[in-house]
Amino acid sequence: MTQIINIAAYKFVSLDNLEERRLELLERTQTYALKGTILLTPEGINMFLAGTQENIDHFLTWLRQDPAFANLEAKYSVSPDVPFKKMLVKIKREIIRMNHPTIRPEAGRAPAVDAQTAARWITEGCDDEGRPVVLLDTRNDFEVEAGTFDGAINWHLTKFTEFPQAVLEHKDELAGKTVISFCTGGIRCEKAAIYMREVGIDNVYQLEGGILKYFEETGGIGYSGNCFVFDERRTLDPALKPQPLA
Repeated sequence: MTQIINIAAYKFVSLDNLEERRLELLERTQTYALKGTILLTPEGINMFLAGTQENIDHFLTWLRQDPAFANLEAKYSVSPDVPFKKMLVKIKREIIRMNHPTIRPEAGRAPAVDAQTAARWITEGCDDEGRPVVLLDTRNDFEVEAGTFDGAINWHLTKFTEFPQAVLEHKDELAGKTVISFCTGGIRCEKAAIYMREVGIDNVYQLEGGILKYFEETGGIGYSGNCFVFDERRTLDPALKPQPLA
């Protein structure tokens, strides 16, 4: 049985000629028999794709020939079947809507913490300077229900556009702490960390690669439950294996 490789990848980078890019991506993904979704926006790209290892590798090699995507990194998982019904390439205004156009990660990212360091901080309860560490879930509430880090802050968001106001309402609670913002793959927590720094919360990090990368590199230390994903697999356990919702 052919093993299906699933990749999740994004990059904040200024893009133009979006319709031309859309057609090229659609043609190339069809050539390699891939299925999934690619979002193209003026601020960058976000994609979830599934196919054979060979075809995924061919596609990424082709894509990285474009200087805009030369250092694009992907997160990998496997499944017995393709968890998408079709291949879609869409053009949107933002990779993830926040309604804060001044938040542009390409212009300067917030500091990131890698999975191994985050796991150590979580285990020890503090960062390398002894500050207490808190984890902030930037996902929607229904995603959090599938699983999250033990003791993580959940502001019960119904959509990401609610995040900036939630920060302002809870800002004082984060004072003096090191905050690790996290999400599924890194997009929301990257924008979240930049916004929090802009409003005066100093010790904020984004979890590099999000929960999926954390699972891939640590096996989910300090995380309970599964990670919700937006495809037919529904959730992945810390071994990145599909788990049906209860």
